[in-house]
Amino acid sequence: MKKIWKWIKHNRYFLIFLGIIVFILWFLFWPLNALIEAPGEAVNIQPMVKIQGVKPNKQNKFMITAVSMSQARPITYLYSKVNPHVSLEKTSDVMGNQSNEEYDNVQNIYMKSAINNAIYVGYHKAHAKVKQSYHGVYVLNVYPHSDFSNKLKPGDLVESVNGKKLYQGPQYVKYIQGLPKHAELKITFKRNGKTKQVKGYKKQLVKGFYGIGIGMVDDVSLKTSPKANINPGKIGGPSGGLMFALQVYSELKHTNYDYKRIAGTGTIASNGQVGEIGGVDKKIIAANKSGAQIFFCPYVKPTKTILRMEDGHQTNYQVAQATAKKYAPKMKVVPVTSFDDALKYLNQKHS
Repeated sequence: MKKIWKWIKHNRYFLIFLGIIVFILWFLFWPLNALIEAPGEAVNIQPMVKIQGVKPNKQNKFMITAVSMSQARPITYLYSKVNPHVSLEKTSDVMGNQSNEEYDNVQNIYMKSAINNAIYVGYHKAHAKVKQSYHGVYVLNVYPHSDFSNKLKPGDLVESVNGKKLYQGPQYVKYIQGLPKHAELKITFKRNGKTKQVKGYKKQLVKGFYGIGIGMVDDVSLKTSPKANINPGKIGGPSGGLMFALQVYSELKHTNYDYKRIAGTGTIASNGQVGEIGGVDKKIIAANKSGAQIFFCPYVKPTKTILRMEDGHQTNYQVAQATAKKYAPKMKVVPVTSFDDALKYLNQKHS
């Protein structure tokens, strides 16, 4: 024991130095069970959109805004406490019970759906030829209380239920709702190109509601004339839908607008309706840094019922307005409920 203490005494400076190095490495690199959410970039989407035989619109920059997500570490945890634009999120709140691979699959499915809807809306509004074909539904998430929670995974492509081949989410919902409360279901699906089948039952998911507890999105393909393609690169998620639709429309119509830098966010449905997204405060910061003059933001009427369900009990537009007033006062936040709202605003003359 004396020899140990003697060695420590003679090497105390080395041990202190070693302790400092270990602390620095821990502080910089130790992963925490959380994610850091911060403003990303506002990206010009014109190079992503290709329409055969159509010259790209370079007069206006339509920009999608992104949120940066990264693994939380002690240094970034501390940073999140002093930077008002950075927040710390529980991994489970962002990813649920999904693995990294499943989460990435879901984000890619969301983006694919957003792109298809954006192309459809852009072509439909520009009176260009476009046709949708439905092939089934993708599983986006499976609720913990579902009887299929350990049988289906995000990214699975459902092809039939009880041998009944359906093509759209609403058809599946209507069929399943029409079955008895505890009905057995045989679901046929594809995973990684292989056809599989699982069995399970309808259950009471919340008081008075029986279902199978699966979130779904349609698997859709498009046929357009002229041909169109959108390559978003590594960007995932559904929130670029509105801006992609505006880019497609402006190229088909060869239309230029008064504003040169147009940012925004929002999902897009095939009927042109715009839906809310996450991280709108951080997207406002990203758009402002990129010099955006206006920012299209999803709008829903802030009723008491709606506010109870909203994150932080504020709608996207309320959060965007408050953030812009404080950090981006020169950028106009424009509320939109549909593609038509955004287009109408762009076509107005502004002094």
